[in-house]
Amino acid sequence: MSGHSKWSTIKRKKGAADAKRGKIFSRLAKEITVAAKMGGGDPDANPRLRTALLSARAQNVPKDNVDRAIKRGTGELPGVIYEEIRYEGYGPGGVALIVDVLTDNKNRIVGELRHALTKNNGSMAENGAVTWNFDQKGQIIVPNGELSEEDLLEKAIEAGADDVEPGDESSMIYTDPTELQAVSDALREAGLTVEEAKLVMLPKNTTMLEGKEAQAILRLLEALEDLDDVQDLFSNFDISEEELAAAFSD
Repeated sequence: MSGHSKWSTIKRKKGAADAKRGKIFSRLAKEITVAAKMGGGDPDANPRLRTALLSARAQNVPKDNVDRAIKRGTGELPGVIYEEIRYEGYGPGGVALIVDVLTDNKNRIVGELRHALTKNNGSMAENGAVTWNFDQKGQIIVPNGELSEEDLLEKAIEAGADDVEPGDESSMIYTDPTELQAVSDALREAGLTVEEAKLVMLPKNTTMLEGKEAQAILRLLEALEDLDDVQDLFSNFDISEEELAAAFSD
């Protein structure tokens, strides 16, 4: 399993354990605001907003929060102007990192990123230094148990998906970026629960980390996740199931 998929699993488990609901709500509200600002407040005419609302519903974001975020984006309520920026870097063992942020203060987030990376054996990189090793894909997360693995694969392929990656508690369905919304809609119409649907960056090649480096990359990614302006993280690291179990035993 690629590092991105493992980190997605880790985030879901740690999120449930740490109950960081406020931070999740804040990130989703930012995305809704930006989506509404860029494409308007009608989700039927704004695919990015539809996707953001789907994720918000999956995380049980209160309707009032969602409505305010949309109105801030459309200008009906005053709000902060966010800038979308993608940063690149290297982590322990030379693994590649992509950090997507939504920020109202570029200088602040650059300083915070540099501090987190330096403290955890990482460094910033120039634009384009690592993105060549990633492909953009649509990712849909559905809970396990609604269908067998075989039936889920069949339904996903029928809906237009490219691949399905089973997990312990949920499965990740991958699509062409342009087909994300259509596949999500088709899966819901087929009766499946869509917990999340978004665009992700998947590595073409991965780097296996062991021991201290494996634990270090997990600490770094958690430090980056804790930054308020960070919306998403992608990396090409890979670690064994044993290393993953060790991370949760602490």
